[in-house]
Amino acid sequence: MTTLKQNKLLQALLLAVLAGGLAACGGDDGNNGSNGSNGTDGANGTNGTDGTNGTDGTNGTDGQNGSPAFIKFVGVDAPSTDAEKREISVSQAVVNGQIYGGEYNTLARSGDDIGGVQFGQLVDESGTVLQEEDLSVRISDSNEFTSLLPIGEKLFSVSQFEDRPGAMFLMELDQNAETGALSVSSLSQIDQSGIHGGWVHCAGSVTPWTTHLGSEEYEPNAKDLPTSTEAAADSYTAGMLDYYTTTEWNPYFYGWPVEITVTEDGTATPEKHYAMARLAFELEYVMPDSKTVYMTDDGTNVGLYMFVADTAGDLSAGTTYVAKWNQTSSAGLGSADLTWIDLGHATNADIEEYVTNGTTFTDIFDEETMAGDGTCPTAGFTPINTATGAECLKVKDGMEMAASRLETRRYAAMMGGSTEFRKEEGITYDSKRHKLYLAISEVARGMEDFAKNGSASNSYDLGGHNDVTLDNYNGCGGVYQLDLGPDADMGSNYVAMNMYGLVAGRGITGSGYEPDSEAEAQVAGFEANNDCHIDGIANPDNVTYMSGYDYLIIGEDTGSGHQNDVIWAYNFEDESLTRIQTTPYGSETTSPYWYPNINGWAYMMSVVQHPYGESDSDQDTGAGEARAYTGYIGPIPAVNVQ
Repeated sequence: MTTLKQNKLLQALLLAVLAGGLAACGGDDGNNGSNGSNGTDGANGTNGTDGTNGTDGTNGTDGQNGSPAFIKFVGVDAPSTDAEKREISVSQAVVNGQIYGGEYNTLARSGDDIGGVQFGQLVDESGTVLQEEDLSVRISDSNEFTSLLPIGEKLFSVSQFEDRPGAMFLMELDQNAETGALSVSSLSQIDQSGIHGGWVHCAGSVTPWTTHLGSEEYEPNAKDLPTSTEAAADSYTAGMLDYYTTTEWNPYFYGWPVEITVTEDGTATPEKHYAMARLAFELEYVMPDSKTVYMTDDGTNVGLYMFVADTAGDLSAGTTYVAKWNQTSSAGLGSADLTWIDLGHATNADIEEYVTNGTTFTDIFDEETMAGDGTCPTAGFTPINTATGAECLKVKDGMEMAASRLETRRYAAMMGGSTEFRKEEGITYDSKRHKLYLAISEVARGMEDFAKNGSASNSYDLGGHNDVTLDNYNGCGGVYQLDLGPDADMGSNYVAMNMYGLVAGRGITGSGYEPDSEAEAQVAGFEANNDCHIDGIANPDNVTYMSGYDYLIIGEDTGSGHQNDVIWAYNFEDESLTRIQTTPYGSETTSPYWYPNINGWAYMMSVVQHPYGESDSDQDTGAGEARAYTGYIGPIPAVNVQ
């Protein structure tokens, strides 16, 4: 049970608001005879024609307007004591005068045994549980995006793990009808052997047709890791080789969107969407048209991508685009108009054939050494600078489609796309303002002008387009907003037209996170281990829009920016930030995700990844504190969203 921290004074203030006859012929008339019996009834006549309609009545009076949904977060303080830094603290919320929440609700922790399945266990392609050297079960503490999927009369959750090999689990959940509380009734491991296994499942989203849309981050560099020999020698990749029992290593197996379709009988079917792109996926986010998908690319010198499906609700075929940053301001987080470059059309079947027939990097490209000035010596070669560095490449004849999907980032740069973003993370849609919000964890390196954190460097711009040339770096990162509009040629009403800052992190003087000319002093008592202002964002990771309640939720993934990672609620009206969750030492707030109405209740899913793992490992007592948490904030009253 986590400790609840309450701001009782603010709570008190918030509660204060809230028929015929026959005749004989001839002689004298005789006496009247007795009455005869009645004859039988004649047949009914036919119906007459309908009369004309009467005139319309007058309209009734208008009903009263309903009350708008209103929420106010009480907030929690930044942890300052050792005990507080070991807790998960969650803010209470006041909804239309009533108090909800105030605690973190755990569904499962890594290593929990539920029906004979350990949450977080890693398996090989035969389904055998992998073991550590001491023969214990290999358990991952890198739990990540966890969806809520109402299917028929049941509620399921898919939870994915950011590891090598990757893992996914299906939970069937019970929902208390009176309180909305959730609990796990069963747990099973999702078999990914039919898609060559999973890889570094990072963030995700839920599609409008209620499937889990997961990701594979940090795709293997196929140039450097073509065979299992190179993979075994690479410390980041080597663990993946434990997955194989019959399959051989292929770098092009990984770096794809992964969609999980769940049926009411509890069957979970994974599918990789080769038609979309191969990237260091943070996540893919499907817009309300069920066709337009934004794809974010994590790392250094990466791009922003969009996929427009041929058919709504079907991601197996469509056209991929990369954004071009046309800078309009270099100040602060910068701003730009965006144009979109067509990278071509493909289907899953088209690209899967390249993947399974053993296509290699050298089958797709010719390469030569770049000159010192960033040019390519031979005509026909194109200089680029991406996450894999500065290169001179030429696409081999007939391999354009393969290049566009197996090597999406490289090909996008060759086609003129901007590949200079640093740590591009979560993205979400604001239905009220028709905007996107995009987190950039660090505004630096390729986003500077031939510099790294203010010092001259050609590592990130030499050979590239140098489209993004900001005045200063910001190591605390920022959240951008993107206005959307229609584009008939692209077949979408959800095309991002521009990109500009919404919320910026605030570096501390002397920290190196911002130039001292832009930085500010830290709040007294928080000077140590907090290189970003304690009351501002530090390295924003995933974001989610609270539709109905109209807040932007910003989660952090920071090391020394904040000692304890935070989830923030951003108020659009007054542009304020309220701290609504803090996490233990060394953990990351992964994939907060808003569900506005599941059977009358709303939830904020929240995962606490690798406590004591990213920093402060010396604070781990070894008593199980380092096991990760998958759970939620809430429930609170549901809101109906148009």
